[in-house]
Amino acid sequence: MTLSIPSTNLSYPNVAKAANNWQGLIQTYRPYLPVSENTPVVTLLEGNTPLIPARAIAAKIGRGVKVYVKYDGLNPTGSFKDRGMTMAISKAKEEGATAVICASTGNTSAAAAAYAKRAGMKAFVVIPDGYVALGKLAQALLYGAEVIAVDGNFDDALNIVRQLSENYPVTLVNSVNPYRLQGQKTAAFEIVDVLGNAPDWLCIPVGNAGNISAYWMGFCEYHTSGKSSRLPKMMGFQAAGAAPLVSGEPIANPDTLATAIRIGNPANWQKAVAVKESSGGEFNPVTDGEILDAYRFLASEEGVFCEPASAASVAGLFKVKDRVPDNASVVCVLTGNGLKDPTSAVDHSLNELKQGIPLNLEKVAGIMGF
Repeated sequence: MTLSIPSTNLSYPNVAKAANNWQGLIQTYRPYLPVSENTPVVTLLEGNTPLIPARAIAAKIGRGVKVYVKYDGLNPTGSFKDRGMTMAISKAKEEGATAVICASTGNTSAAAAAYAKRAGMKAFVVIPDGYVALGKLAQALLYGAEVIAVDGNFDDALNIVRQLSENYPVTLVNSVNPYRLQGQKTAAFEIVDVLGNAPDWLCIPVGNAGNISAYWMGFCEYHTSGKSSRLPKMMGFQAAGAAPLVSGEPIANPDTLATAIRIGNPANWQKAVAVKESSGGEFNPVTDGEILDAYRFLASEEGVFCEPASAASVAGLFKVKDRVPDNASVVCVLTGNGLKDPTSAVDHSLNELKQGIPLNLEKVAGIMGF
């Protein structure tokens, strides 16, 4: 498979330097990443996402606990997947690949499609038919990926793309690709860079279990290099209907409205278990109702709009809040933007959309309470 990529001699100003010197993850954290001068950096200037103080969440816990949300929904394609994809695609290009493939519940497909296009590569995406949020599907299609919806769940899709990558000239860019986790670990670096140390707790949604493994890798590397003096307790939260790490066995038919973590047999299972044991952490389930409560709370009380799966970290923190140490610092990871899943936002908002109102000043003012 060959691709024709238009050449250009245009010279662009260094806009990265104009934007607070941020040049993307690879350039910023190059000493901590497996790249060389021969690695073609494929970037959309991902990373550098905000660590937002969450005072309303902290108030529900009390006891001097400080809470922050790491809002990775502000990455270029709207999720944390961009962190791993800049590495995976850059290394694939370095190795001469012309096409990549992934299985996805949505966010991976969007990131893979965008970064592959950026690199002049073909992207193939295999998704479970009918189980990908509209915003994510729209992204993959518009970025130009070849989207193939299969009759099965995510675990089935991952199984087939693994076979395809072993038998055909396509590079697998799911989180089983080691470069993905190398990129994703940089979120831990950013947290320490802002706080000056690792938090006491990190609360994180767990689906395929790559991200919890990547965060731990990042915290450990910064700790070893003297950038932080402690390591956090890693608290992983799964949707109750898709919680194999909680039950200790794969789930054949995972079920949750949090589509991004609807995974019954995580590819990074053993890594995640090792993280839990090493950090003294836990895996806990949260119900769809608890996820939705946290999802609405984040938007209405903190002004942060994340996708439902992201809110599992906050739902989990609320569930175990009485066990948070006094005066602790807690970071909740929000993996994706709320606009990824607009249907859930409309369906589960408690606010009424007032329609059919006459275009009349007094009528509108009356509805406003005046």
